[in-house]
Amino acid sequence: MKKRIAALFITALTLPVLAQASCESVRADISKKIISNGVAESDFSLDIVPNDQADQAGGQVVGHCENDSQKIVYKKNGRDADSNVPDSAGSSQDGPAQ
Repeated sequence: MKKRIAALFITALTLPVLAQASCESVRADISKKIISNGVAESDFSLDIVPNDQADQAGGQVVGHCENDSQKIVYKKNGRDADSNVPDSAGSSQDGPAQ
């Protein structure tokens, strides 16, 4: 019984670390999808921003993480900065941007 309580305690302490890692893994998955759609890695950036700063980030929200407290924002680099991210780049939880 004491081992079970200790395991739960250790798990509770590591959750914040796992939550941050999940944002990085979501960003990596979205990046792979964008690259597989023919966009060069140097032609875009994905930024993780707090929910309340997503509108000010100057890009399109393509994902979210940390229980929807963080947004992943796509920005096109270079000449074609006004073009949109491919529809298949976001996660299945993300709807089209409005």
